Amino acid sequence: MAAAAAAGTNFTPLHNFTAAVAATKTTRISIIRCGRRDHRPQLSKGRILSSEAIQTIQSLKRAYKTDATNLPTRLLYRLLKSDLTATFKELLRQDQFPLAKLAFSTLRSEYGADLDTYTELVLALSRNGMTEEVDSVIGELEIDGNGIVDTKGLLRLVMAVVGAGRKESTVRIYGMMKRSGCEVDEYLGRVLSKALRGFGEVDLAHEVERELDRIV
Repeated sequence: MAAAAAAGTNFTPLHNFTAAVAATKTTRISIIRCGRRDHRPQLSKGRILSSEAIQTIQSLKRAYKTDATNLPTRLLYRLLKSDLTATFKELLRQDQFPLAKLAFSTLRSEYGADLDTYTELVLALSRNGMTEEVDSVIGELEIDGNGIVDTKGLLRLVMAVVGAGRKESTVRIYGMMKRSGCEVDEYLGRVLSKALRGFGEVDLAHEVERELDRIV
């Protein structure tokens, strides 16, 4: 009886059962999604961070989290101009404004900041709703008293300042242009004239238009 019962039972050996389970397991596939996980801007084309710049950024960020009043600023002074500029732009990209301003101040004092550098800072401030700080940035440019000769760079700066809605800064830039003897081209003149008129500075807008009539 027992033998018959055993004979009628469908018995699967253990090793065959294990193999069957392994064969029917679903393979897990890890999906790696490319692209940014936040809203930070992409790295600018051609911007390469050296190992020194990367180490400086990491050290500054770690120190800032520990004690914002005791930062290793000496690391910034050791960087070449290209590395310091790249560090400044990368800190801006990461929205690390206190550290970016520190890098910007170092760049100004050690090498001098060009109009593109000022423009990058103005654009970042505007993008993050910190337009009130734009006036202090343009005030620093006025203190430096140089750089208002590059018409192409000046156009970008003017458009950034106007885009931020800063009347005071727009008037200041026009004043710096006049003092430095910078002549406006047709496009820059029209941008300035329209902006000044929109800010209620009609007399200054007329000045720009008269200058345009002279050169066009």
